[in-house]
Amino acid sequence: MNKIKPTISFEDFTKVDIRIGTIIQVNDFPKAHKPAYQLTIDFGSLGTKKSSAQITTLYNKEELIGKKVNAVVNFKPMKIADFKSEVLVLGIQNEDDVVLLQTSNPDIKNGEQVS
Repeated sequence: MNKIKPTISFEDFTKVDIRIGTIIQVNDFPKAHKPAYQLTIDFGSLGTKKSSAQITTLYNKEELIGKKVNAVVNFKPMKIADFKSEVLVLGIQNEDDVVLLQTSNPDIKNGEQVS
């Protein structure tokens, strides 16, 4: 069972910028230490951003195209092998797999902020 993390202030939470985006491209990432995809995500007026995501066991590349996802867009970019990951796609760790957090409303526009 996961332990509760330390308490943060509301001001700390407001610093996290979570946005809705649509996956528009998915590539294999053979240089990753754990199986992962390289995602290109459209965030509307914020442009496209790239992310590495360890979601290969539950999702194939074809089904990911067009999926709306939630991502933190204001982290500093992280270099993973030879890839620059610009955003963190949010998911739920389920044993050995990661289940993507997604919006159920297809009318939510890319770039909309989660609050």
